[in-house]
Amino acid sequence: MLTELETLSQNIGRLIAISQRHNEARQALETQLAQVRAEAEATRAELAQMREERDALQAERDALSAKIDDAQVRLNAILEKLPRARAHNEPDNQLDLLEAAPQEEEAGNAVTRHGENA
Repeated sequence: MLTELETLSQNIGRLIAISQRHNEARQALETQLAQVRAEAEATRAELAQMREERDALQAERDALSAKIDDAQVRLNAILEKLPRARAHNEPDNQLDLLEAAPQEEEAGNAVTRHGENA
């Protein structure tokens, strides 16, 4: 009977040790679960903030696009009011104007040089 009591006492001790290990494991898992839940909530909040920022950027993009469209319409209206460009075979085109500018500068420099010599 004494042996049975000792065996029973040992079994109860093992059960208590097993129960404590399970309780510690459960508490560790509960702590870990709380941390994961907090991280998930933080991620949800960050996601909501990013969505708000995305929506704001989309609204800004749409507003800028509308401004670009308005500017394009105004530019086209201005261009329609301007006189038409001359044909390529006409002598007075934009390239002729560019070539005339250096000649005018040379003439201006010659006048300055004469003034310096005087």
